[in-house]
Amino acid sequence: MLKNYFKIAWRNLSRNKLRTFIHVLGLSLGISICFLIFNLVFYSYSFDRFHPDGDRIFRINTLTEWGDGSFPNSGTPGPLGEVIQDEITAVEGKGRLYTLSETLVANPAENKVYGRVNTVTFADPGFFKIFPRTWLAGNPETALDAPNAAVISVASLNRYFPGVDAGTALGKELLWVDSDTIIAQVTGVVDDFGEKSDFIFTDFISYQTIKHSEMEEWYGLHSWDNVNSSSQLFVKAGLGVEKAQLDESLKSIVDKNYKKDDEGKTTFFVEPLSEMHFSQNYSDTAVSKVFLQGLIYIGLIILFLAALNFINLETAQAIGRAKEVGIRKTLGGRRAQLILQFLTETYLIVLLAMAIAVGLVEALRALFSDYLPAEFRIDQLSGINLAFCFAFPLMITLVSGIYPSLVLSGYQPQRALKGESSGYRRFSIGVFLRKNLTVLQFSASIAFVILVLVLNQQLRYVSSQPLGFEKEEVMYASLPFLSPPDKMVQLQDRLNQKSMVKGASLSGNLVSSSSLWTSDAHVPMDTTEKQLYIQVMNVDSAFAKVNGVPILAGSQGSNREDEILVNENFLKEAGIDTAEEALGLSIRFNGGEKKIVGVVANFHSRTLREEIRPLILTVNPQFFQSVTVKLEKGQNLAMAKQELEAIYKEIYPYETAEFKFLDFQIERFYQEDMRIRNVLGGACILAILISAMGLFGLSSYTIAQRTKEISIRKVLGASIVQILGLISKEYVLLVLVSFALAVYPAYYFLSDWLDGFTYKISMPYSLFGISGVGVLAICMLIVGLHSYVAAQINPAKVLKDE
Repeated sequence: MLKNYFKIAWRNLSRNKLRTFIHVLGLSLGISICFLIFNLVFYSYSFDRFHPDGDRIFRINTLTEWGDGSFPNSGTPGPLGEVIQDEITAVEGKGRLYTLSETLVANPAENKVYGRVNTVTFADPGFFKIFPRTWLAGNPETALDAPNAAVISVASLNRYFPGVDAGTALGKELLWVDSDTIIAQVTGVVDDFGEKSDFIFTDFISYQTIKHSEMEEWYGLHSWDNVNSSSQLFVKAGLGVEKAQLDESLKSIVDKNYKKDDEGKTTFFVEPLSEMHFSQNYSDTAVSKVFLQGLIYIGLIILFLAALNFINLETAQAIGRAKEVGIRKTLGGRRAQLILQFLTETYLIVLLAMAIAVGLVEALRALFSDYLPAEFRIDQLSGINLAFCFAFPLMITLVSGIYPSLVLSGYQPQRALKGESSGYRRFSIGVFLRKNLTVLQFSASIAFVILVLVLNQQLRYVSSQPLGFEKEEVMYASLPFLSPPDKMVQLQDRLNQKSMVKGASLSGNLVSSSSLWTSDAHVPMDTTEKQLYIQVMNVDSAFAKVNGVPILAGSQGSNREDEILVNENFLKEAGIDTAEEALGLSIRFNGGEKKIVGVVANFHSRTLREEIRPLILTVNPQFFQSVTVKLEKGQNLAMAKQELEAIYKEIYPYETAEFKFLDFQIERFYQEDMRIRNVLGGACILAILISAMGLFGLSSYTIAQRTKEISIRKVLGASIVQILGLISKEYVLLVLVSFALAVYPAYYFLSDWLDGFTYKISMPYSLFGISGVGVLAICMLIVGLHSYVAAQINPAKVLKDE
């Protein structure tokens, strides 16, 4: 019986090639998108799921509120790690990390330098108790107890001591250069994680080394007021302890160690280990949950549109199969058998679409590779994907095929054999449903078009705004951490000697970056002081000139640590009327008196999502981290890049520097927005394509049903224009209803998105209209072509049998 169902289904599909092509293409696009998103979501949620008792492991985060700002941080003050297990009984264990970046690694015994890595961290013994590893050598209980001890992973073992087994590596010395030179003996070797993890560290230096070397103050671990994202604290909660209970317990530590302050407030909260991949992690692979959820919605919408195509076209073609149903019922066919027959046809279509989708998904992965994690791959033979390929077609078959099969199997034999699909009611549920499904399809298409056009206009607006500095022909490179100031000045002088270089500047950060250093300053006001909440940038005296920031009054400074420059918004907040009035004014900042020697124009040191803050430019050469170079106009940028890197290599022979372009860095501010725009653009194209295919199939069928009507109207004198207008007006009405339904969801999303920008366009309502007209034009083109072909047929050929 089942074999016959498949045979008949295959014959029906082969006989109706256009219908089959539209169904298979639409469903394969929808399924491939869903398959890709399914794998991406599964990949994103698979990080660090293998740790024992992972549901009881939490990372402590800090929330600092100051003024109107709220600043979450994945780090914690050093003293919290000392007391948390004693203060909170619900904590079963704790593990501490102090992560390092760009750490130079060397083997002093063999005089080998391995370059800078981001996989080095200080760790206490509790870390390996919370996150157990397979130990190949060393004692897990004591390996990190003593100062200047280190545990390395197999990856580091093979890199530092190639050909040496784990046991032989014990006792060997390695050198790490960070704020100080650390020499430590290898006391343990652990296996690398075999599953996906955000813990990328391969070198673990004992936490006791910090205290032993009296570096605790340097790393900021001595004070409750110092919060650094490098200072990470993990806890393992006791059995049955909930997140809310831990959050509540942390309040008592805050009350005990922080004074109440009207201006600022510090709180701690716990983050489940399962959420770490979606926030600040150690490999910059964090993915936004909102972005993932958006992808899921887009995938479901595309699949929904494809399913609507199927339902629409099948119900429209139902009358063509009425006689088949009548004969089957007359010969004894039961309704359940007919339903199964029609579902079998649907299942065959879905299987064909699934086969094409499996091949298409790799093309989609390659097309969207810039928006996917670099390590993301699709293993189509994995258990979860095989389950998807088995279960998903069944689900789509039921969703798409159940209504058409109920409609087809419900025909009464006596009416079906006469060619009647229903009784004599004027209202047809099939026609009603088809119209409404078409409306839903075009509503989604119009909404996507509106979103893409408005997002594109806002991003163009942002990229065209004056930033208050020059970003063209400006290059930058990172400096070694805590490089000696004389070395940095030597590099700056060498760069300035090049004829192609207009100027070079040293600074803590770029003129515009995602970094933010905030503090407070006290400005004298008659007999009192006014406290300002400000942004701080650490720069040298060449900063303003090299970056093209206009100086409104005074000078650019002389690299004196008691001199500062301020911006216009600082004057506004301080109540100073003119730039000249500020010159020579002494303010209290950073623990000392600083004199204002210059006033610069406002510039956007962060994204246009934020307002320009009151700003102080100060000098602290020890903490310069970037060198910025302004090139003369008309330079060969590729050659200039090579020459700058060659000079850098001469000054820092053990470093691997790369000069990058500032304008590319600024574009990265809106990378997430551009990603959303491009993904929505792809979804828009797919939505229009699927809707257009559905309309093509539907209009070709429905116009074919009206061929006699068209011929009669032509005989009675109707022109082609009148016939086109008659057929098209119904579709115009459907698109207008679709437009009305699409406007509000698009407006709601765009209002929320635009609210995230301080500098933004007004809602461009004209683009809403353009979107509707564009979709209407596509609709009219498809319907008009079919109508025109039908209107050209000789009425005599159509009516000769009447």
